[in-house]
Amino acid sequence: MPIPVDHTKPVRTTAKLHAFNQLQQWIIDGTLQPDEKLNDIELAQALGVSRTPIRESLQLLESQGFVTMQPGRATQVTPVEPEDIYNLLPPLSVLQALAAELATPNMDEETLNLLEQKNNEFAEALHAQNFTKALKLDEEFHQLIVDRANNPYIFSMVEMLQAHVRRLYYYEKINLREYSIEQHKELIRLFKEKDIPKLAEVMRANWIYTIEKF
Repeated sequence: MPIPVDHTKPVRTTAKLHAFNQLQQWIIDGTLQPDEKLNDIELAQALGVSRTPIRESLQLLESQGFVTMQPGRATQVTPVEPEDIYNLLPPLSVLQALAAELATPNMDEETLNLLEQKNNEFAEALHAQNFTKALKLDEEFHQLIVDRANNPYIFSMVEMLQAHVRRLYYYEKINLREYSIEQHKELIRLFKEKDIPKLAEVMRANWIYTIEKF
């Protein structure tokens, strides 16, 4: 099982969180391949932690659908199922729309400026055909909205679904389209106008259109 040795080790985080974040990232970007067997001793050595946080992280990853654990046999990375896009994006779109509704009263000028900045950077990345960077910036744009919703349950559910979507995008080479730039601009305008019904509609559409493209 090849393990990278040049990964960045975060500062001020627990061993469990460090292990979870890194393992999840390796699964998402394909460093750890679908169906690959995972060895907790090797992972512990690679990440510079004990086996306990590795095991705890693997249990959490299993609960989120990233690995399967068979006691006494093997722990494996789950396969990538392209049809999962039809299961992931509809609930994510509804959660994002709800987050937008809840965030509207909390939208201040600073956050609106940050949204515009992220969308400008997103547009630059798309025009440069840097789709990996564009995906990251799109996530950051939407995360600003989720953060302003101030709802920890929406936050955690969106975080998990978003991780699966990110993995699927990597494997299926799904690239966001320039149409998203205009949708983001429309969302910002609707936040300013506090048009919650239209805001929720545009937010859902911003996520669902990828299914049509797929």
